[in-house]
This record gives sequence, structure tokens and C-alpha cells, in this order.
Amino acid sequence: MGKVVLVTGASRQLGGRFVRRVQRDPDVERVIAVDAAPPPHRLGSAEFVRTDIRQSAIARVLAEYAVDTVVHLAVTGGRAGTGGAHSAVKETNVIGTMQLLGACQKSPTVRRLVVKSSTSVYGGTSRDPAVFTETTEPKSLPAGGFAKDAAEVEGYVRGFARRRPDVAVCVLRFANILGPFADSALAEYFSIPVMPTVLGYDPRLQFVHEDDVLDVLRLAAQEPRRGTLNSGTFNIAGDGVLLLSQCSRRLGRPTLPLPLPAVTWAGSALRAVGVTDFSPEQTRLLTHGRVVDTTQMREVLGFEPAYTTAETFADFARSRGNGLLPPERMARAVGQLAAVLKVDDGSDAGVDEGEGAKR
Repeated sequence: MGKVVLVTGASRQLGGRFVRRVQRDPDVERVIAVDAAPPPHRLGSAEFVRTDIRQSAIARVLAEYAVDTVVHLAVTGGRAGTGGAHSAVKETNVIGTMQLLGACQKSPTVRRLVVKSSTSVYGGTSRDPAVFTETTEPKSLPAGGFAKDAAEVEGYVRGFARRRPDVAVCVLRFANILGPFADSALAEYFSIPVMPTVLGYDPRLQFVHEDDVLDVLRLAAQEPRRGTLNSGTFNIAGDGVLLLSQCSRRLGRPTLPLPLPAVTWAGSALRAVGVTDFSPEQTRLLTHGRVVDTTQMREVLGFEPAYTTAETFADFARSRGNGLLPPERMARAVGQLAAVLKVDDGSDAGVDEGEGAKR
């Protein structure tokens, strides 16, 4: 008998793509796609079960299909314009995870659990280290939003792992996911014609391509390859970093630097009209940035992303089209400005040296 894989969050685009991808695994016999709402996309040969993981019915699904592998992708952030739906998202993230883990704990057939998490669990303050490893403790726990949800979810997953040591548990902390189909709050922010930024800050950002997300999820759901281990917690991100200013130039979208209180106000206004979910969590990211170490991803998990951070962002930028200022013109303007400043620095230095020689 092949594996029976249950995937939560199948109605979101990432969940639907993973459902279609995992079906191609020769070791997988059956894929059960679960969500509270019917999917707007095709799921291939997977069997869709409409159920809310916040309800106890999920236990019956695990038992009915004798599921042995659970891939939990229903831990997500909110969407812009959803109004009061954030409470429902939080309930799905936290209460839904608790119900799912309770069902897995009682199931005699479950042998592997993969949980989609986020590097946002590290938070973001001026006191944090330049690079986070999987063992780094945040200086201050996330106070709310998706980051707090993800931190709570990971706490429940650690408790489950202690109670069911026979189940292989893999937690994947993804950097910001981008790509042509990205539908996150950050993707919406990068689509604004003029991007508000925090005055005096140019944060370092990391991205992971949505195709790499699918590949590493599939790797985590399989038996480990020789010399690797896909149980534990792993940071997942593409190589390298980009500054927010570089991102704006490559998109051709100018920035509007604002004092932090004004950015907070602008974020509330954008959120109110449904343009983007500019949450306090995102404001912290655009102030302090976040970079993670991926050594464990390569040396233990045995995964090598196909896209770097820069390549991921380039693929995303192509899908969004040119902004108000074409990237080529912005690059030329920045180059010309740098040359002018360099000449000015040289001229000033020459005057100073001449005056020094006269003295």
C-alpha cells in the first residue's frame, strides 16, 4: 500500500498546487484535500473533503481514510479587505491546529506530520541578531497577528511531538514567499504604485520562491534520503538578501519615506480600504528586516533551493509588470546620482587637501 497524504488548506493557491504536486510522487497512493471552503482551482485526482479543521470531524477523516502523512498548510496570514475575517483566520491557525493535532494524537495510522510555519516567529526588533538560527530565541515574543499565531502553533506542535515520539514531525519556517502566484500581504504591498517606507530604515529582506516551497514540502513529506533527516525545525529561504530600496528599484515603484507614526497611520488607512494588510507586524519587518541562517536546511534536511532571494524577487517582479518608473530608468538615474556624488566627494577632498598643503 502506498502512502495516504492529507493536506489542509487545499483551497488556497499554495495548498492546491501542493495537492497537485504530491500526487506525482510514486509512493503516494491517495491524496485527501481538506478545507472549509470548496477550492476555486482543480485538485487533480485528489479527493476533496469539505470540513473545518476547527471541528472534531477532522478526526473522522483521518480514521476513515487511514491517513499516515499529514501536511498542515492551513496556518496562514489574513488577506487585505477581509474586514472582520481576521478572527476566523486566527481561529483556523490556532484552534484548528489544536483540533488537528488532537486528532493526529489519537490516530494509530499517522506516522508523519509536516507543518508550514514562518520566520516571523523570530519577531523583529533593533536588539535582534543580524542572522537568526533555528535555536535563536526572540528578544520579544510577537504581540499579535500571524507571527503570534505561528509561535503558538509551533508550541502546540512541540507538545504533540513529545506526546507522540513515534511520529516524525517537521516544522518548516519559511521566509517571505514570493512568485508569480503570490497572494500574501507582502506581495500586495509590493504591488502598490508608491510604497510607504519607514524614514531612516532600509531593511534587509529574504524571500523563498513558491516553487521551492512546493519542493521542500514534498521532500519533508517523504521518507528521508540517505544521510539526511527531515524531522525537526528548519529555516527555509533563498540565498542572499535584498534591501527594500533595491526591491523598489527593481519593481520600478518609488518609495515614500515617512516617520514611523505616519507609516502606522498609512498602514491603517490602506488596510481600511482593502488595498493591503499593512499590519503592525509588516511595519516591523519593513523597519528592522529579517535574515535567517539556512545551514540546517542544506546539511540536515538536504534541500537546495532552485532560486536565490534575488531570482525569486525577479520572477515576482516580472509577474507584476512595470511600475510608475521603469527599472531601467531608475537604475540609470541611481547610477548617475552615484557618479555625481562621487565626483563631488573627490572635489571636496581635493579642496581640503589643497588648503591643508597651503597651511
